[in-house]
This record gives sequence, C-alpha cells and structure tokens, in this order.
Amino acid sequence: MLDVSGLRAGYGATEVLRGLDLTVRPGEIVAVLGANGVGKTTLNKVLSGIVPACAGEIRFDGRPITTASSAAIVEAGLIHVPEGRKIFPNLSVRENLVLGSYKRGRARRPQTIERVFSVFPRLRERASQAAGTLSGGEQQMLAIGRGLMAEPRLLILDEPSLGLSPLLVEEMFALVRTLNREGLPIMLVEQNVVQSLDLATRAYILENGTVALEGDAATLAADPALRRAYLGL
Repeated sequence: MLDVSGLRAGYGATEVLRGLDLTVRPGEIVAVLGANGVGKTTLNKVLSGIVPACAGEIRFDGRPITTASSAAIVEAGLIHVPEGRKIFPNLSVRENLVLGSYKRGRARRPQTIERVFSVFPRLRERASQAAGTLSGGEQQMLAIGRGLMAEPRLLILDEPSLGLSPLLVEEMFALVRTLNREGLPIMLVEQNVVQSLDLATRAYILENGTVALEGDAATLAADPALRRAYLGL
C-alpha cells in the first residue's frame, strides 16, 4: 500500500528525515515508534503532502505521490488523523464528521456517518454538541471518526493515545485492532512502545530521522537493545 524509499525532508536548512525507508502492506498494522523529535510527525506531514520531500520517493498503491498535493493524496485514500486531534471546536460533532468527507467519500456520507456512530456510540449521543465541549477521549474518537468519513484505504494515526487515561488508551488500541480486522491497513505512529508492539504486525524504530530498528513486532519487543533504550530493562 505504501512504499517510502530514501526519504529526506526538513524545514529550511534543518534536515529532519535522513534517508528513511518504510513500507506498509495491505492488511497490516505497522507501528512507527520513537521519542519526541526523531521525525515521526515530519514523516506524517510529508506523507500527507503538507511538508515537501527534499529527496526520495513515496508510492501509494503503486503510484508516485512524492510531489502530489494534500488534496490529491486524500482523494487517493491516504488519510492522516493528526496528533492533537485538530477538531473544529466550535462546530458540532456531526459537522466535524461531515467535513471528513469533503474531498472523499461524499457519495456515501449518510452510510458512513451511521458506521462511525456504530463504532463510537458516544458520538451519536453527542451529535449536536459542540466538539470543543467533549472530553479528551471523545475528541480522539471524533478525530478518528472524521478520518473514517473519508473512506480511507490506508489510515495514519498520529499519537492516538496521547493525553488519554490508561483505560481510554486500552479502548483506543482495541478500536485500532477492530478497524484492522475489518480490512483497514493502519500506520500507527506512537510513543507507547509496549502496547504498539503488542498490536502491530511489524514496526520501525526511528532515531535521528532514520530507521534504527525494524522488523516483526514480536521480535522487536524481545530485542535487548530496544528494551534497554525504550523500556529501561
């Protein structure tokens, strides 16, 4: 579904991504892990067409999208749910969801809203409520629901567990597993190493804008170097 090779990008004279290689295959959950500042958010912005690549190639479903616009990338079905939710606080829950199908999925909007409400019953209860008055967990549900409104062919989730209570984190990871079982490939970009590796098919560990470790998630979870660096074991 997604093939990234030799990707370099940054801001002005500052290079953040330094020759990064990454793939996501159909049906997978791929975890992209690392501490703050290693390039995870920059990677997402480049994949979404927000930050231009300086070098390298990005292919989505076999087609090059390295220089494609954000609108074209959304229309192709590569959907990014950003870190920090980025909902429209003064609009209602339903209005936020409708905006999710602005560029893609408009024809099936009523059916997709019903699907989102079935996945997130709390959003149905709060459909007419201003999004900014929702709890943190409900806002994260809304952000993911808005992403689903675009009928994604690949969903990028950027730090979906950020700021949530342990119970809501469990719910969020259970939701990711459910969506994947329904056939949706997911790229999960997280700092939560333990639960992400438990959930993912494969994983990439980023350091200084490049891939430090990669492979099967279960194998990486048992890797002594990873355990020392990220789990303190």
